[in-house]
Amino acid sequence: MAVAYAQDLRDRVLRACERGMKTEQIADLFEVNSSWARRVKQRRRETGKTSPRPRGGATVIKIDLERLAELVKQRPDATIKELHALLGADCVESAVCMALKRLGLSFKKTIHAAEQNRPDVARHRAAWKRLQPRVDAERLIFIDETWTKTNMTRLRGRALRGQRLID
Repeated sequence: MAVAYAQDLRDRVLRACERGMKTEQIADLFEVNSSWARRVKQRRRETGKTSPRPRGGATVIKIDLERLAELVKQRPDATIKELHALLGADCVESAVCMALKRLGLSFKKTIHAAEQNRPDVARHRAAWKRLQPRVDAERLIFIDETWTKTNMTRLRGRALRGQRLID
């Protein structure tokens, strides 16, 4: 990303202008673009300021952050486009992305099954883990399920930074 010219250079350009030098001469002397030198002079003339204008995008948020957080909680795997449609806000999709960042929500690459938290599933998993060392590996049967379609659920979603996404 480009950086604004230093205030020292701006001051030298303006002093040269005050001494009566032409814009093209100033640009050649300080090795800057003549249009930039012209804009520095114009900014001082119109506003009285010589410092660079603030950089960065608008900080106005047209999105209800609480509603967005609730939508993400309901559907953590929703895409930016889907969240934008659900919000119905008068803004661009990139504004939704910036609002998500402001809320501290990051895009997780893995989703862990919510069924793991169900009491019955947790009980069965614990029992399996206890019995696993006693199972004779010779008696196990390998079932090849590579043909099974597993792309029915989305593999990614959003959650707070540092927290696991369970969906």
